[in-house]
Amino acid sequence: MSMDIRLVRIDDRLIHGQVSTVWTKITRVNRILVVSDSVAKNDMHKTLLKQAAPPGVIVSVITVRKMVAIANDSKFDSFKAMLLFTNPHDVVTVVKNGARIKSINIGGMSYSEGKKMITNAVAVNKEDVRAFQYLHQQGIELEIRKVSSDSKVNMMNLLKKEGMLE
Repeated sequence: MSMDIRLVRIDDRLIHGQVSTVWTKITRVNRILVVSDSVAKNDMHKTLLKQAAPPGVIVSVITVRKMVAIANDSKFDSFKAMLLFTNPHDVVTVVKNGARIKSINIGGMSYSEGKKMITNAVAVNKEDVRAFQYLHQQGIELEIRKVSSDSKVNMMNLLKKEGMLE
């Protein structure tokens, strides 16, 4: 046994209105694990994230290494968890170290220099594309949806259409 991972989401905004209300209701989680080395080092950001949690849901901000350590630990079997990541590279690390993930929801990846907007909320660069290719090769569903009511967009089909797959 291991924790019940109900949603894995990449969204560099982490916990915001949609996540804290809609996604937690739909997935009926009791834990949100924010998996990010940089956020785990930032006490102010951690405090704000914990305050943004909906009632009855506990937020923990942990490093990628900590997520790897607890992913298959039976002590965490009671967790009905949503994992929030800021980027696909951290997800790759967690998967390579044995976490079992079936599907990843991509909610938002901000634009920065060297990235290409592929939807109104998702921008990727070559490293991101390689990370998504790896996750796809592991049989993990990659679906883009900002909100749960949006229809799923297949990340790999979109990357192919955008000419970003090698």
